[in-house]
Amino acid sequence: MPFLNRIKNWDWILVVSAVLLVLIGLASIYSSSLGKENFFNFKKQIIFLILGLFLMFFFSLLDWRFFKSNSYLILFFYFLCILLLAGLYIFAPSIRGVRSWYKLGPVFFDPTEIIKIVLIILLAKYFSMRHVEMYRLKHIILSGAYVLLPALLIFFQPELGSTLVIFSLWIVVLLISGIQIRHFLLLCLVIFLISILGWSFFLKDYQKERILTFLNPGEVAPLGIGWNQKQAEIAIGSGGFFGKGLGKGSQTQYGFLPENQTDFIFASLAEETGIFGVGVLFILFLIFIWRILKIAIASGTNFTRLFASGLVALFVSEFFINIGMNLGVLPIVGISLPLVSYGGAGLIMAFVSLGILQSIKIEDS
Repeated sequence: MPFLNRIKNWDWILVVSAVLLVLIGLASIYSSSLGKENFFNFKKQIIFLILGLFLMFFFSLLDWRFFKSNSYLILFFYFLCILLLAGLYIFAPSIRGVRSWYKLGPVFFDPTEIIKIVLIILLAKYFSMRHVEMYRLKHIILSGAYVLLPALLIFFQPELGSTLVIFSLWIVVLLISGIQIRHFLLLCLVIFLISILGWSFFLKDYQKERILTFLNPGEVAPLGIGWNQKQAEIAIGSGGFFGKGLGKGSQTQYGFLPENQTDFIFASLAEETGIFGVGVLFILFLIFIWRILKIAIASGTNFTRLFASGLVALFVSEFFINIGMNLGVLPIVGISLPLVSYGGAGLIMAFVSLGILQSIKIEDS
């Protein structure tokens, strides 16, 4: 298909909704930088956006069948991600007790964001080739092994939130692939038993405290482990309908709200833009997800349908876990708001995935 025709056949509503979500995040990052008078993250996020748009453009020009037909290439990227995740334990600096990022000069690089997209491609390819054999338990076990290896490396960083997201991807792809009910119930039992084992032997004390804080908020001291969530709730509740205005939120500007450019950017937005701003955010996100679902429904192959559905599972799980953390209805597990929070790897990989979606959309046109 000629170059200009490919661009013409893009899903422009998907692109515009994604870019508008990023711009909302940029506005919040700029606002929260005013109190510190440090706009370095704001400038970096603009660069990440430009790079992400370029990569979306590049991947949209590729034929999506390239990803389905090159098994060895997918496995190469999978094992490269495994090496990068393992290397975090040796080469990554410890930041607040977590080794999740490589430090490359002024930029931090998180391989967890890459493995999420690679896993979606890998699972989509695996199940698209075995769609009629989903009655066999071995396919659940083998696909689970692909997921378990990176999930364990991420869990022991320790990074509980991304571990939960990765398992959510796997379960959603299994359900769409046609897993049998008895196998699904068996899987639920196994996950329940692993959760008990993890609580007893593997969760760090601070992770347990976050969960206990969520379950028993009244028993936690205001300056203890529940401080972050309490400040987020105060920020959200004080926003009113139109908010206090960008740069005027007391919780955000005076440093009461922690991680206001990443994990708690939703609370910062709610304080400064109010219910109106939050409503715009939800509408844009719903449009964004609707366009991905539309591509999934219109897809002519199992691979494309599973890939698009996996992306929906990724973005929806991260979106609602992050907002749940901010509202106090979920424990704090360290998940950023997709496309909105500050962070280069997550933003760039989101646009890479959108580029692949555009390729699928073009070929199906």
